[in-house]
Amino acid sequence: MPTDNSTRRDFVARTSSYALAGLPITASAINTPATGLSTAEFMIARPDGHALPVYRAQPAGARGKLPVVLLVSEIFGVHQHIADVARRFAQAGYLCLAPELFERQGDAHQQPDTQTLLSEVIAKVPDGQVLGDLDACLDWALAHGGDAKRVAVTGFCYGGRTTWLYAAHQARLKAGVAWYGRLVGTATPLQPAHPIDRVAELKAPVLGLYGGLDTGIPVASVARMQEALGTGSRAAQASEFVLYRDAPHAFHADYRPSYRAADAQDAWARCLAWFKRHGV
Repeated sequence: MPTDNSTRRDFVARTSSYALAGLPITASAINTPATGLSTAEFMIARPDGHALPVYRAQPAGARGKLPVVLLVSEIFGVHQHIADVARRFAQAGYLCLAPELFERQGDAHQQPDTQTLLSEVIAKVPDGQVLGDLDACLDWALAHGGDAKRVAVTGFCYGGRTTWLYAAHQARLKAGVAWYGRLVGTATPLQPAHPIDRVAELKAPVLGLYGGLDTGIPVASVARMQEALGTGSRAAQASEFVLYRDAPHAFHADYRPSYRAADAQDAWARCLAWFKRHGV
């Protein structure tokens, strides 16, 4: 395994460039400046000896404790787009942490295409590892200026699915926002349950932001999840969906052809409003 310093250098390079499997980049890609922010790439030591790379963004010189957002990436890992989204949360007043959750299994940034990335890296990532790494990020945030009473999680695609699972796992959460994350599926040793299987355990309400033209997440599965939420925990019953009927998968990804600016902007406003509504 590389030294912590070399791993950190590689991670710094990733957060300032796009993942190969996400290329080519469209002209609509947004660049959020770090003006008024404190940003850094750093490592969190894990019990298995792994050094977890994390991108942090927060308001510079903030007084008092900050609300916390844990940001879970797409399958492409923490590349330039995810770092940019973290800065957007920081510009809105949050301490945002975006961990690179796949590195034990491989470098998501360098895989040549989506299918190779899925088979060689993502398919090997255990849900338990991801939830534990997010717990470590939350512990770090609360020890470094984060407010334990104001904690949220959000994520895109892979991160959307993880958002639902983390809201069923972590009692310190106050809210979650899942962007087009898979809701149903077949149980496997690495993915023993899916969001629909965890509605009775949801500890924080989740806002689901989904596309009506998403070919990988059928509207029928959203309807199944909505029905299941109605018989779940109190947090499950407080959860909601917004369906953008003309939007495809990854409609928020401004660097990809799937980007739909009007829907993405509306969804972003709803995300921030959801956090505030639930005290984050």
